[in-house]
Amino acid sequence: MSKKTVTIYALSLCLMAEPVVTQALTPSEELGKSIFFDENLSVNGNQACAACHAPEAGWTGPDSALNAAGTVYEGSISGRFGNRKPPSSAYASPSPVLHYVIEKKDALFIGGNFWDGRATGEKLGNPAADQAQGPFLNPLEQALAAPADVVSRVCGSSYASLFKQVWGSDACDPDKVDAAFDRIARSVADFEASPESNAFTSKYDYYLKGVVKLTKQEKKGLNLFKGKGKCVNCHVVDPGPNGQPPLFTDFTYDNIGVPRNPDNPFYTQSEFNAAGFGWIDLGLGEFLANRSDYQQFAPANLGKQKVPTLRNVDKRPYEGFVKAFAHNGYFKSLKGIVHFYNTRDAKPTCLNPFTTEADALAQDCWPAPEVPVNVNTDELGNLHLTDDQEDAIVAFLKTLSDGYHP
Repeated sequence: MSKKTVTIYALSLCLMAEPVVTQALTPSEELGKSIFFDENLSVNGNQACAACHAPEAGWTGPDSALNAAGTVYEGSISGRFGNRKPPSSAYASPSPVLHYVIEKKDALFIGGNFWDGRATGEKLGNPAADQAQGPFLNPLEQALAAPADVVSRVCGSSYASLFKQVWGSDACDPDKVDAAFDRIARSVADFEASPESNAFTSKYDYYLKGVVKLTKQEKKGLNLFKGKGKCVNCHVVDPGPNGQPPLFTDFTYDNIGVPRNPDNPFYTQSEFNAAGFGWIDLGLGEFLANRSDYQQFAPANLGKQKVPTLRNVDKRPYEGFVKAFAHNGYFKSLKGIVHFYNTRDAKPTCLNPFTTEADALAQDCWPAPEVPVNVNTDELGNLHLTDDQEDAIVAFLKTLSDGYHP
């Protein structure tokens, strides 16, 4: 296990509970669930957190048509779109407060939430809670004007009594809006850390318990995942120090060379994106550049995005449902992104940097990375996997969906 992996387990996995199948939610978790699914917590009363983080789709985007194209979801205000694919809200809660360690003389950033790490956890001591406050006030998402608007809607909701039960009779005191807004976020984070969200009920979990066996192809995929595919370098499969099940992420950041998604609607959001199609998503590096204490590390982190959990990576409500992968949703199938990991540097570069995945596969090329610096060339790009080996890895990834019944 690398120093990076050891650091992650020491800082985050030790906080996790053992897997459970069913367990009643605590009052704070139940409150967080009510907030999570409340569409009234948006300017037009039409968007909840669950609009972009739906359980049936693995706590990410539930619209197959959107996923098949730009993948970015429309906000409460019609015609407004953000710039990235919704990450999974499940299995994100163990992420530690954003920090760095020195590894091989470089600063390795760990933790935080959002693709770019800007929900650091420094405010509330919990990146999931910091993250929960963002969409409420983002003009491209739920678009409420101020924390007071969020608090007033919670305090006027059908679950207002539960809010007061959890946080005290003065929880809706108009002179304590900031405290109430923080409590709302903490309850959302509690729900996101609950066994309903972090269920650990995949086939792989039952395999780890000895309840079921993997098929020959799934077992082959697991071995490739650990070995030739180098997937475990970031998507760790080792148990935590106290036997906790793996999270399939190390909470670090990486630039895997993902091309631009030509269908990303953010390119046309002129009110919020003056650069138009010239906009580049610089990820963690852009966030670090805006922090005086981290500016020195920005150049080495341009283009890096959060390593996502692979749990529920294939969970979908029905067989033909399209899921998208990578921070901008460029890839439309697990096979496509595994093939990219395998062949990114082995194929010629497509002439058009805005080539879709389907066209790239048809032309047997890959477009240039959106951010050409800091691309990881050590752990992916030319893995020499066969087509059957790619399929085996895909088969293994499909065992990570919660809700499996032995």
